[in-house]
Amino acid sequence: MHIFDAVSEQISAMGLPLFAVSATRANWPDTPLLLFLHWHGFRRATPLHLEGVDLPARAVPSSALQFDGPWASSVAAEEALLDVAWRLGAWQLERLQQRACNTAGAPASEAYACRQAFGDNVAGYPDEPVLGDLDARLEQMDLAARKGYQQWLFQPIKGGLWEGIGPADESLAPDGGRPSDCPVRPVPPTDDKRVVYQLGLHDRLILP
Repeated sequence: MHIFDAVSEQISAMGLPLFAVSATRANWPDTPLLLFLHWHGFRRATPLHLEGVDLPARAVPSSALQFDGPWASSVAAEEALLDVAWRLGAWQLERLQQRACNTAGAPASEAYACRQAFGDNVAGYPDEPVLGDLDARLEQMDLAARKGYQQWLFQPIKGGLWEGIGPADESLAPDGGRPSDCPVRPVPPTDDKRVVYQLGLHDRLILP
């Protein structure tokens, strides 16, 4: 519940709809879970006003949160993420298993994806999310490059951009969330690179 409470506080503070929520964690016991909140909105990058010059708004950068656990088992972090996705009304939670990119023959694209997954400022934009403890993030990114990592993604209805889009879901409350505990249990890691947890009560999933 503490992850859900932290996300809810961020939604309230930002006053913007969420486009998606992603999370990353290195394949190693009791490593931190990094959570990224991707907002849908644009704001001026500077309060500067120049007469006759229309300064364009820029996309609001993602928010980054770190949860240190302790995680009692290898699936405990995923169980917490399932709870957050369920309570925020998501249609599904997707898990991707990524291999270690610091291996012979691995393409440069995998190293790039690993850096992005851990919030590294790959493109050099000044407003990309930066976690408070830079050394800890770099340490986790290095660990993931050697051991592999997991990623998760879901699109929230409550506090999100997707309200009113997609199939009718009988499990949703009027605010787009679900007040009960998540009934879906995590699946232990397998050889499958992609696992999709279907949430809610509906016959099919329709994405825009």
